[in-house]
Amino acid sequence: MWLPLLVVLALMFLYRWYRQSLILDNLTDKYVFITGCDTGFGNILAKKLDKQGMRVLAACLTEKGAENLKKQTSSRLQTVILDVTDSNNVSNAAKWVSSIVGEQGLWGLVNNAGVGVPNTINEWLTKADFAKVLDVNLLGLVDVTLNLLPFIRKARGRVVNIASIAGRLTICPGGYCLSKYGVESFSDSLRREMKPFGVKVCMIEPGFFSTPMTNTERIKAHVRKIWESTTEEVRKSYGEEYFLKSVKYLDIYKPLFSKKTHLVSEAMEHALSAVHPWTRYSVGWDAKLIFLPLSYFPSFITDFLLTCTQSKPAQAK
Repeated sequence: MWLPLLVVLALMFLYRWYRQSLILDNLTDKYVFITGCDTGFGNILAKKLDKQGMRVLAACLTEKGAENLKKQTSSRLQTVILDVTDSNNVSNAAKWVSSIVGEQGLWGLVNNAGVGVPNTINEWLTKADFAKVLDVNLLGLVDVTLNLLPFIRKARGRVVNIASIAGRLTICPGGYCLSKYGVESFSDSLRREMKPFGVKVCMIEPGFFSTPMTNTERIKAHVRKIWESTTEEVRKSYGEEYFLKSVKYLDIYKPLFSKKTHLVSEAMEHALSAVHPWTRYSVGWDAKLIFLPLSYFPSFITDFLLTCTQSKPAQAK
């Protein structure tokens, strides 16, 4: 009775594997623009694609980041300084891209630039703190995409947006999850709009990986600075003990930080090179086995699991 069903399932998985293993030809002729190449995922991807012979246009935030990347890559790779929060800078970078790709168009856009701080208890933050994160992670991504879309449509290419598993489940307060939910929404609408043009839009949803952005000591320093800038009333309401335990709470996530950052760059690469790329790439065992399943749980269960180890504020009833 079960044998026919098992055979059908096996054939389905085999076809699925075969379909996803198909890779495009002539990738060495294609241009790819990547933001946030100073360090982290963008830096790894830029070096990897360059080694494979693709024409990489790497956007770095700093001159130092650009120079370091050039030293580790071939003469094919070209860099540009880009602050995604500066619309004039984005517009000039788009003109630079246009002058290079010409009528061929831009095959791939990888929106990788991102920040994680300021990020702590919502009430400790200001509107400006939220804006700092949203300007980079969401509005900057949108600005870059809109400026480069004409060149991507010309090449019938790909847009690869780096979201996060935090765009499927709110795992922390502050602007980070807010920005990643926005990336998911923007990517979904853009994918439907671009489908008639033959443009594919993919999302990468990493779990916890060890990168400069997830350096816990750096995050702790930011949290302390924010705590010290809050009002006396807020500090009294939450209490020093709550603050200290909140900072220490960051260490709970440390064991989840994977050093296998190549998994994320491999997902980006597949999104750019596969004949049939995935719409979403959940990367990391924690994303697949913990956070993604948890996002489908009833809210009261999710709330309990995410808060059961947290301490209570001083004036909490």
